[in-house]
Amino acid sequence: MEQSGSSPRGPLVHTLLDDAAAERPDAPAVRDARGGWTYRETVDHSHAVAAWLKGRGVRPGDRVLVQWPTDRRLAAVLYGVSRVGAALVPINPDTRPFQLQAIVTSAEPRLVLTADDRDLAWKEIEDLHGSGARVDSSGVTPEDLAVLVYTSGSTSVPKGVVEPHAQVVFATRALVAELGYRADDVVFCRFPVSWDYGLYKVLMCAAAGCEIVLAGEESDLTLLRRIREVGATVVPIVPSFATMIGKLADRESAPAENRIRLFTNTGAALAPATATRLREAFPGAVVVRQYGQTECKRISVMPPGEEHERPDSVGRAIRGTRVLILDPDGDEVPAGELGEIVAAGPHVMPGYWREPEISARTFRPDPVTGEPRLHTGDFGRLDEDGYLYFHGRVDDMFKRKGIRMSTLEIEAAAMDIEGVRAAGVVPPSGDRDLAICVETDLASHVVLRELAQRLEPLKVPSLCHVVEKFPLTRHGKNATKELAAIIDEVVAARARAATDRAATR
Repeated sequence: MEQSGSSPRGPLVHTLLDDAAAERPDAPAVRDARGGWTYRETVDHSHAVAAWLKGRGVRPGDRVLVQWPTDRRLAAVLYGVSRVGAALVPINPDTRPFQLQAIVTSAEPRLVLTADDRDLAWKEIEDLHGSGARVDSSGVTPEDLAVLVYTSGSTSVPKGVVEPHAQVVFATRALVAELGYRADDVVFCRFPVSWDYGLYKVLMCAAAGCEIVLAGEESDLTLLRRIREVGATVVPIVPSFATMIGKLADRESAPAENRIRLFTNTGAALAPATATRLREAFPGAVVVRQYGQTECKRISVMPPGEEHERPDSVGRAIRGTRVLILDPDGDEVPAGELGEIVAAGPHVMPGYWREPEISARTFRPDPVTGEPRLHTGDFGRLDEDGYLYFHGRVDDMFKRKGIRMSTLEIEAAAMDIEGVRAAGVVPPSGDRDLAICVETDLASHVVLRELAQRLEPLKVPSLCHVVEKFPLTRHGKNATKELAAIIDEVVAARARAATDRAATR
């Protein structure tokens, strides 16, 4: 059923929504803590947003920076921005003023919407919704910029990943096919749209015609109850969130009926013990391993039906794409050999916003075909069947006494110790030797003793520091700078204590 004034069907962000509304107009589309909309209602609200944006002077090619909490209103803004041919720049509400100013300077948005503006802006949008506003999107093309996702990466200033409609929609549809999203699914999403993990969950649900529950504003203590209440069937996780769910499940007075069929993990490797705990607490659920980068969204997925096969693998390339392992000269290495992970296919983004030098290093053409390829800077290998094994990022690799090793290997060994809830390795630097921070009730010397039973001697840290609460980024990854600062303070405190002891002798 064609909407009046809608754009032709094609790989555009808002046509994912329109196609779902044409097939299932009265099916639930998006829900938050305050209520929900059907697909028809979501389309109507997105047109109202588009009309409101046009009234504010937003035109094709403009950027619209939005620093709103992730709820159904932000979902409508995502599609509304797409309808006017502009690009959404989603920013986490917790972003500090210093970083926000750097992003504003980079993106040069036509319009900036903060949480302070939200209620007034939404009142005006609702007035347009009531009038049945419709916006013609016929001028939007698949090559136009749809989203500008800022990611910190390895630089101090966030980089904007350029994400055109064509690449976004290709990745969305490929992931729906890989993970087997269904129209009757209910996806419980804890993550913000400012992170591509949350962004693509909104889009994937539209592509599958299923419902998404945006739960970013829910209290941690109520998460499991809310998962049960909404009848969630798919739960995207990161390791810290998975650990939290497992703890909440342990506190349930009686086993509850489980509807969850998929946990999809990203951000960092999930400890085997955590995955096992999820399977025990939610019988029948599959824990899916994935690997990717914002620069192409997803690189590999372990097929859900192969959950227990190749336990160390992060899966195979998503359909329609390729994964290569290259040596320093850019040549492919044989199966089983280590090299740089390189992704090729229609999901590879064009580059970073106004960063030609960094883009040229990261997004390089195939020397034969000219096809753009993403050089991830990560190390890995492929087996003979094309399954990928991730060995670490550039920042994860270091040398100690001439031996190359990875923080991931040491952290995995620590997470294998019963009672360790989180672990982060701090590589050697200057006068500081290899160290590890852990969240556990165990004594530090016990952790080191257990690591010595699991690792070669050179890979055992010289220092283990137990923290009460493990520092994480907003996306649930190890906060590496905070971990290093903690270890530096511990080392400095020990040095001061040693000096004081020497002075009293």
